[in-house]
Amino acid sequence: MADDNYARGEDEYEEEELDETSFRSVKDAVLFAIDISSSMLKPRPSPDPKKHADESPASAALKCAYHLVQQRIISNPHDMIGVMLYGTEASKFDDEDESDDLSYPHCYLYTDLDVPSAEEVKHLRCLADPVADDEDKRDILKPSKEPVSMANVLFCANQIFTSKAPNFLSRRLFIVTDNDDPHSGNKALRSAATVRARDLYDLGVNIELFPISEPEREFDVAKFYDDIIYKTSPSDGDAPVYLQPDTNTATGKGDGLSLLNSLLSSINSRSVPRRSLFSNVPLEIGPGLKISVNGYLLLKKQEPARSCFVWQGGEVAQIAQGVTTQMADDTAQEVEKADIRKAYKFGGEQVTFTTEETQALRHFGDPVIRIIGFKPLSALPIWANVKHPSFIYPSEEDMVGSARVFAALHEKLLDSKKLALVWFIPRKNSTPVLAAMIAGEEKVDENGVQKVPPGMWVIPIPFADDVRQNPPTPHNPAPPALVDAMREIIQQLQLPKATYDPSKYPNPALQWHYRILQAIALQEDLPAAPDDKTIPKYRQIHKRASEYVDEWAARVNTHIQQTSGGAPKSTLVKRGAKPEGAGDPPAKRPKIEFGSSGVEEEVKRSFTKGAVSKLTVAVLKEFLHSHGRANAGKKADLVERVEQYFEEKQ
Repeated sequence: MADDNYARGEDEYEEEELDETSFRSVKDAVLFAIDISSSMLKPRPSPDPKKHADESPASAALKCAYHLVQQRIISNPHDMIGVMLYGTEASKFDDEDESDDLSYPHCYLYTDLDVPSAEEVKHLRCLADPVADDEDKRDILKPSKEPVSMANVLFCANQIFTSKAPNFLSRRLFIVTDNDDPHSGNKALRSAATVRARDLYDLGVNIELFPISEPEREFDVAKFYDDIIYKTSPSDGDAPVYLQPDTNTATGKGDGLSLLNSLLSSINSRSVPRRSLFSNVPLEIGPGLKISVNGYLLLKKQEPARSCFVWQGGEVAQIAQGVTTQMADDTAQEVEKADIRKAYKFGGEQVTFTTEETQALRHFGDPVIRIIGFKPLSALPIWANVKHPSFIYPSEEDMVGSARVFAALHEKLLDSKKLALVWFIPRKNSTPVLAAMIAGEEKVDENGVQKVPPGMWVIPIPFADDVRQNPPTPHNPAPPALVDAMREIIQQLQLPKATYDPSKYPNPALQWHYRILQAIALQEDLPAAPDDKTIPKYRQIHKRASEYVDEWAARVNTHIQQTSGGAPKSTLVKRGAKPEGAGDPPAKRPKIEFGSSGVEEEVKRSFTKGAVSKLTVAVLKEFLHSHGRANAGKKADLVERVEQYFEEKQ
């Protein structure tokens, strides 16, 4: 299940029983419907001065489809993606049955709705390349002289989804066009298109519009597409607005059209289907008072997922099928699954349990979010967070009126500045945790676009056994003067407006992993270096903070000299010199001169014997100073630092 990129906890898949519905929900089917009309094929100037080449909206839309297929063929290997062109002179629906092509005139199914292969990605790249110009491409991208019926386009999409992805719960149709009124004045065609759109909606297909405005005229959704596009998802109508499509904003407004960037950014923001982490879990406010909520995981680290093993020993790479067999250590015979029992060590012996007993040990009750009490927000420290927070939203599917009660509780927690302490079991056979349920306010950007929806955040907090002791505080903390100097350095290195937008910084390791897989799959040249946007801007840092860093370093050196009392003085006398009135000294071990390699060898020898504490303070300070470590403090502290140095080297 982890290969399907399903947003869930780390190790909660094994014991959970997944039915067919939950398995289907982890896959997504996306069909691109790109308008190929004369206006869409006409090149338009780019507002970006760095890009001098003009580009047509159709070419930009094909590039977006290519980039999306390119990304998801690796990150979501089980998803289906297809590309359909409408408004073309040629018609194509099925390679096997040419009679079906006449049933959907001016609709060209270029890439069938299926898991894309490497060859299909290459063909789509050639079609999206504006430089490539061959006869096949000109025939495919030749616009029709007569207008195409949108009812026919939607019905063709209906047949594709029904035949290719009948059991998918996440099915979406992306429409890219610049024609805001395809059936102006024809009520019969408008009514037929509305009926076909309703059929898609009843089938569970979500239609998402990517409108393209012309330089002199903006795309008006109200003319036609308000009756076609539904603002809520048919498969998850209770999803937060933050997770639902927004069809009110046209792509490429203003005096020009930034085709590739704006379209690709808009499509990528909706490329991930809305999947709930847990559904219809009761939120128990009090005895006998329950409402139904859904949980979502809005923030989670994305990691490379291996979906299969590939054998490259032959001429063609093949997917290897793995087989796991349990073998006995003493007899090397295969062990049947019925003979395997789980055991725990206790008192030096193994206590065995059956499968039913193991499940009973893990069962702490049905899924629930039970409110235990309320606390002020100040009672929750910032470090009390042990897992990913879940975002919950009301659901009217099981309990009518949940949204109204949820809104009242949300508003009360915000006004009172309190949190709810809850007993949290998200799914069946999940380990219960104590969590803090905090009301979150809606956050919008400077343009009024919602970034974070209003709702509740369930933050798992640690038990007493999960809390470790804080590390000991240093005996010699930094003086206020050094702290103030470092504060000036930090102020010089702050980002503009003191904000951090994670959407501008993709994970370089993840992108490099996908880029290598893409090059191998598509037989491209391997990239030379990854595109890492997290690399610091060293020149700018040096320009803004170098003087402050040099001044701080000088203060640190002065502080070290003052605390250590300057360089250690040697107590050795000159060779051959004897104090007056002294006889022959008793035989003893010769002392080691500082600054020589003898100090290093003596300290290392003492550490091996476990006798570091027998060394003198002067030797310990000299050793720590030569290795750039603090040499101030009592002898016990010096011994601890020396031992820590050798332990780190091992």
